Amino acid sequence: MTANLTLPRLRKSLAATGAALLAGAIALPHVATPAMAQQAQTKPLIQPQGPASVADLAEGLLGAVVNISTSQTIKGAEGPDAVPMPQLPEGSPFQDFFDDFFKNRRGDKGGGGATPQKVQSLGSGFVVDAEKGIIVTNNHVIADADEIEVNFSDGSKLKATLAGTDTKTDIAVLKVDPTIKKLTAVKFGDSNTLRIGDWVMAVGNPFGLGGTVTLGIVSARNRDINSGPYDDFIQTDAAINRGNSGGPLFNMDGEVVGINTAIISPSGGSIGIGFSIPSELAAGVVEQLAEYGETRRGWLGVRIQPVTDEIAESLGMKSAKGALVAGVTKGGPVDNGSIQPGDVIIKFDGKDVHEMRDLPRVVAESPVGKDVDVVLVRKGVEQTVKVKLGRLEDGEKIESASGDKQTQNEDKAVETASVLGMTVGELDEATREKFGIGAEVSGVVITEVEPKSPAAERGVSAGDVITEIAQESVSTPKDVTDKVASLKEQGRKNALLMLASKAGELRFVTVRID
Repeated sequence: MTANLTLPRLRKSLAATGAALLAGAIALPHVATPAMAQQAQTKPLIQPQGPASVADLAEGLLGAVVNISTSQTIKGAEGPDAVPMPQLPEGSPFQDFFDDFFKNRRGDKGGGGATPQKVQSLGSGFVVDAEKGIIVTNNHVIADADEIEVNFSDGSKLKATLAGTDTKTDIAVLKVDPTIKKLTAVKFGDSNTLRIGDWVMAVGNPFGLGGTVTLGIVSARNRDINSGPYDDFIQTDAAINRGNSGGPLFNMDGEVVGINTAIISPSGGSIGIGFSIPSELAAGVVEQLAEYGETRRGWLGVRIQPVTDEIAESLGMKSAKGALVAGVTKGGPVDNGSIQPGDVIIKFDGKDVHEMRDLPRVVAESPVGKDVDVVLVRKGVEQTVKVKLGRLEDGEKIESASGDKQTQNEDKAVETASVLGMTVGELDEATREKFGIGAEVSGVVITEVEPKSPAAERGVSAGDVITEIAQESVSTPKDVTDKVASLKEQGRKNALLMLASKAGELRFVTVRID
């Protein structure tokens, strides 16, 4: 049954309904528009990239991180360099103080001579083998120490002995007696998986304060700070200060991915630029030091230099990459001709050699005696040779004994010519004596270099000997001019010269062809 409403009553009813709607007394059915439906869709929450807290992680790792205290006995001051005792008026109130100070300093307690003094230093380290008592730290933390003491997070202390050191990577391995105290160890992780922006945690003993945890990110990879031949540091902004040296850098899985070693700081405190030895490099060194007490690195027996854009163009390479072989060590692993001066090594044992500094590191990390494939570019042609690695430590002895003289061709010269701003001539007894060139050096001697010439710009000087041009040996001045003329005809912009110094050391230079 429907109600009949008069016009006045209808108006009154509509007015009441409108008022009720305005007051919210009557709920209208919800109608979803496409725009509203899109807004109503649930969006996945963005997960925070940094951990809210590393308390649980740190708690499980602090027991494996140690503080290292060393002491070194040095002689007291004596002789002409000793600080003289100041002359004070008789009865001065400072007389007794200076008497005691300088007598103790000099050992003047009736016997004369210097009194030895102990100098102490502090650093950090971490346990990597609880059963054997193996602890890792930096070499500079324990260098020249007479006594080494390891302090644990629970307050206990143990005397440590030095198992081995490696100055090239600044790593040292210590050993403590694991039967006296139950140790907690941490393990190395894979630093190769680290990415710029990953969270890392440093634990150490800054300024001797004891176990301290700092958090940061990986700021950069593969840093070369010119501290050694194998520089490949992880850069981090986790606070690293004096005393942190030798301590571990952890990833968020609690694995050691670096050994904190150096900082850049004008004030001596952290400014957010710290460097850690990557575990990829450190793990092998630690293993060798713990087992043998020394390192056993691979050795190729070549002297190398960077491949510049000019050298790459001279060799017909599309881009500047690899390591240019400047010389081969006599008696070394590749003295059989498998690798020759002028070769550019672009891959070693399956690993790319992007730049010169990559090669020493990958060779050193390879086992002694291993047969490896080396990919190189020789006269514009890529080829693979197999070599058997020697031992770097033996190679250093060979190079030291022989003066690292390089293999060269024995050629003769016959005339004089001018080319590329150089005057070149026959390498005979007269020119050898004039420039002090050794008997083992052969090629074409440079007798004069014009100032501001292309050769002068590249540091070429009189007395240098040209042994090769564009990887082809030269024995006469005519060979030099003919080869340069040939390069001009080919449209080459630079000539690649192999030069020998007076002592026989080889280097490559590129000289602009005008």
